Amino acid sequence: MKKFMVIGILFAWSAIGMQAQKFALIDMEYILKNIPAYEMANEQLNTLSKKWQLEVETAQQEAQNLYKTYQADVVFLSPEMKTKREAEIVAKEQEAQELKRKYFGTDGELFKKRESLIKPIQEEIYVAIKEIAEAQGYMVVEDRASAMSIIYASPKIDISNLVLTKLGYSK
Repeated sequence: MKKFMVIGILFAWSAIGMQAQKFALIDMEYILKNIPAYEMANEQLNTLSKKWQLEVETAQQEAQNLYKTYQADVVFLSPEMKTKREAEIVAKEQEAQELKRKYFGTDGELFKKRESLIKPIQEEIYVAIKEIAEAQGYMVVEDRASAMSIIYASPKIDISNLVLTKLGYSK
């Protein structure tokens, strides 16, 4: 009987504690769309990405052309020439893969560039959200854009415009 009483008291105590917590929502996509520096950074990243993608595709196309030429000439090639041409094709394919990894890999140039351009903006947003949350007593601030489990949330608890104002982008 004592166990049930202790458990009941713990549930009641935790329920009282939960009622005192304040929650807020932000829409990170909305915030980022309203920050010109983010849009410019995205444009820069898209330009670089297209340029690098063209380089990779060119290298892949060269490997394909070498292979097509090899297939057309294979009947006329000596065993030594076949081996040499096959090695050229493999080298060109590896070059294309290395280029792809260099630019688009997990630690590639695009990732590094994205880090250098976007991370400062995200950190600035995080600091603004933290300051607002502490000033207004929010215990949790959830991102509406990435929270798939939020079915409905009152617009009254969305502080996205407050974050933009805090960052100097009044909406």
